[in-house]
Amino acid sequence: MKLLFSITHPDTPPTPASEGFRRAVRALALRGPEALLLYTERYDDFSLPGGGVAEGEDLEAALLRELREETGAEDARILAPFGWIDERRPWYGGIDVMRMHSFVYRCAVDGPLGEPRMEAYEARNGMRPLWVDIGDAIAHNRRLMARRDSKQGFSVERETRVLELALAHRLAG
Repeated sequence: MKLLFSITHPDTPPTPASEGFRRAVRALALRGPEALLLYTERYDDFSLPGGGVAEGEDLEAALLRELREETGAEDARILAPFGWIDERRPWYGGIDVMRMHSFVYRCAVDGPLGEPRMEAYEARNGMRPLWVDIGDAIAHNRRLMARRDSKQGFSVERETRVLELALAHRLAG
């Protein structure tokens, strides 16, 4: 799988005393001009379905699990790897920096979405799955980032860059 980009939060210490590591998966599910995204009311942003990979869990199994949990997609399949992102950000809980590798896969979601099984914090934040025009989601997130302090919306920057790459890939292909 190819590296899409590296991203470092501006507050990340250049030489951290301690660094943690996390693997995550993200689904790039496309249907015509639309992508299956998560809208989070609390942050007013669009993001890709996905999340952390448990110790010993296969990346593709984790991706299908996350798709079912966050979108209710029972009939989803992985089409191909899209790429991965190397991310570094300040952290809490005894470590200075968290390094995360997010693995993005192109997916197909057939049939209707079922009932999501969100984690409690996701439900409290008003997260819900929607099919959204990719260009509209990018424009929405870009407007959001322009209104915020540069230290806010770090995850939304990652998500928006992936959507931009997906749109460019779609237009080129």
